[in-house]
Amino acid sequence: MSANTNEYNLKRMEAFKRLINLALSALCLALETGIFAYHWLVDFQYSVVESLRNFGYKGHIVEIAFYGLILLFLTTMYGGMRLGYLRNFELIFSQLFSTVLALMFIYVELSIMAHQPFVPKVFIMMLVEQTITVIIYTNIANKIYRSIFPPRKLLLIHGERPIEDIYNKFESRKDKYIIAKTLCMREGMERVCQEILHSYEKGECNAVVVWDVSTAERNQVLKFCYSRSIRIYTMPKITDIILAGAEELHIFDSPLLLTREYSLSMEQRFIKRFIDITCSLILLVVTSPIMLLTAIAIKLYDGGPVLYKQVRCTRDQKEFRIMKFRSMRTDAEKDGVARLAQKNDSRITPIGKFIRKCRIDELPQLVNILLGDMSFIGPRPERPEIIKQYVEIMPEFEYRTKVKAGLAGFAQVYGKYNTTPYDKLKLDLIYIEQYSVWLDLKLMLLTLKVLFWPDSTEGVESEQVTAFRKEHKKE
Repeated sequence: MSANTNEYNLKRMEAFKRLINLALSALCLALETGIFAYHWLVDFQYSVVESLRNFGYKGHIVEIAFYGLILLFLTTMYGGMRLGYLRNFELIFSQLFSTVLALMFIYVELSIMAHQPFVPKVFIMMLVEQTITVIIYTNIANKIYRSIFPPRKLLLIHGERPIEDIYNKFESRKDKYIIAKTLCMREGMERVCQEILHSYEKGECNAVVVWDVSTAERNQVLKFCYSRSIRIYTMPKITDIILAGAEELHIFDSPLLLTREYSLSMEQRFIKRFIDITCSLILLVVTSPIMLLTAIAIKLYDGGPVLYKQVRCTRDQKEFRIMKFRSMRTDAEKDGVARLAQKNDSRITPIGKFIRKCRIDELPQLVNILLGDMSFIGPRPERPEIIKQYVEIMPEFEYRTKVKAGLAGFAQVYGKYNTTPYDKLKLDLIYIEQYSVWLDLKLMLLTLKVLFWPDSTEGVESEQVTAFRKEHKKE
């Protein structure tokens, strides 16, 4: 088979895959919207609420379409349309989370229309029916998708460092990827290129992963694969992420990329600060009963202080005292060593486990946001001594402090608590270099999902003092 024919077939397959993905996802949304439409026409229009009884035919269509659009927006936002990309449980969770938010939005809308709290009975019934539908349908749709599109077979090209971590990550998604072959760059560029071409033409591998090799070698492999239309996955380096956020200039007849000396413009800082002040004031009022009950519970448990204050660093490594509800024993760091929470950490109190799981311990940071020490979205603030440890191994860690620290950030949405510092740095740099007001609003919405996702609160391994493992320090 010629290279052009192979490329054409792959393009057709990718288009077909996208079509199947959209069709299966759209059908799920149609089923959920159909359930809402049934209850709207059968239950709501015969409601005692006069405003609903007077809805005309067009009004019913508008309301049903309105619900469908809200569900579509939320499902797209939270990844419910990513059939074939997310794990089965993640996909179901994303779809159900979107469904709950959509129903809550419609419930508030109808309550405003009725000038009184709407009867929740029908909404509970709808949620149960939609939950059953989503679980059954998603399992069937995933099986259909996997049967049509088997896992992609990969050729992993790596450097001299151990590949266990990246290998295990791909192994955890056998439904999507299979590492069919591995090849070290020490074999030489000619041998690597021959193996790529041989594996691709024989159908042994249909994509390449380039992991932890030098920039010069990576660029050669990238150009080789690109010229032959071979799919390639690449681990980005810090400079790649910085350049990804650069501005394109067309001053000369040669392309020019501009990376500015500052991260946020004056207008962006003003809007960001306005959102921080407005949202923190609203949330302080709304969550005040929860904060009061939490403070009482912590005080009654062991009589210790309610708040835990700790020195952290924000923009330009300026130090401030972050406030959290105390979740650990009062002697948690009596040895004076700064360390992250570990899995099954014995220092965490029973009340602490609950408030950490629900993220209630973070609520006092609303005051830090109001005072201007933090923002809602930004790199999580680290302790000065932990930053010092990180910088000794990777000096680029200081780049995170080009913007104000945040209550949540890119690394918290797309990573986990125990994601390595180097990967967190890359995620935070993506946020810094691609910042926009819309990105902040998007991350705020995505943070709602993270609050209920278990992986995001998982501690580091027991042998870790910080997010670096001991063997990584030796390297």
